[in-house]
Amino acid sequence: MALLEVKDLTMHFKVKGGWVYAVEDVNFALESGETLGLVGESGCGKTTLGYGISQLLPDNAHIKSGQIFFKGQDILTPSVKKNGTLNGYRPEIRELRWKEISMIFQGAMNAFNPVQRVGNQIVEAIRVHDKVTWQEAEDRVAELFKLVGIPEDRIENYPHEYSGGMRQRAMIAMALVHNPSLIIADEPTTALDVIMQRRILSEIEKIQKQFSMAMIIITHDVSVVANVADKIAVMYAGRIMEYGNIKDVFKRSANPYTKALFGGFPNLKGEKKRIASIPGNPPSLVEPPSGCRFHPRCKYAKEICKKEKPKLITFPNGQQSLCHFAREVQAGGAV
Repeated sequence: MALLEVKDLTMHFKVKGGWVYAVEDVNFALESGETLGLVGESGCGKTTLGYGISQLLPDNAHIKSGQIFFKGQDILTPSVKKNGTLNGYRPEIRELRWKEISMIFQGAMNAFNPVQRVGNQIVEAIRVHDKVTWQEAEDRVAELFKLVGIPEDRIENYPHEYSGGMRQRAMIAMALVHNPSLIIADEPTTALDVIMQRRILSEIEKIQKQFSMAMIIITHDVSVVANVADKIAVMYAGRIMEYGNIKDVFKRSANPYTKALFGGFPNLKGEKKRIASIPGNPPSLVEPPSGCRFHPRCKYAKEICKKEKPKLITFPNGQQSLCHFAREVQAGGAV
């Protein structure tokens, strides 16, 4: 049984201009101890999917279909009202959130309360779920700060007194307070230099192995997940275009969008060549393209791509691609 299983999940947002088709027919599974890299361009639905799993969606979010199973239990269906919106408060989800499913939010400066000390905020997260004294919670914070490499004498500082890297590590510490089974890391290395990126990713990987946690890393940067993820899900315009073992997808991608996305990053070990860009811009999710949503930007696109939504093609190794010509694309031949 998978730790996390998302089945046929579709989420839309009601706005003045109509509906935002943010997440469509998403399916994936994650085992204990595994890492899934959720990648794609900005605005493709990655963060919305992460927030949907932890049920941190705004009031205008509507669950149109789908289920989310965590440790075999459907945690989404009981939360959905008749009109498709989420119940604002469910004790079961409040108990699950942060203790079993925690989140490293994008932009640690904005995630912390700027007028409260960092240590106090983490103590609060501990005491909400565990009946411990303030001193016991503070001892846990000191232990976590040592784990992520923050000096103990910085516990009483305010967020603005930390550097960007320290704030990010403090957010990681906060996500670890209850040794959760699953961590959702939303752009955990945003706005950090490459040296700090590598250091933080190494720390996350080390902690994950130490406590056998599953993790979803959400990012638009393919290179971030290349060395740390076991699986990869490539999202575009609300849909997962390709999904599978990361080595299989990197070696033999079967989707034009994945190939185009990978082509935008240099290969330090391979031959030197000009980095390719994807022409055009991601579509509006209020009025997404018909058929395959990537067809206006796809060099392989045919007439069928404009008219018919592609069916998911599954290969013998479990790799999946949402493309009419997935087999031809993987083989590298002409479409």
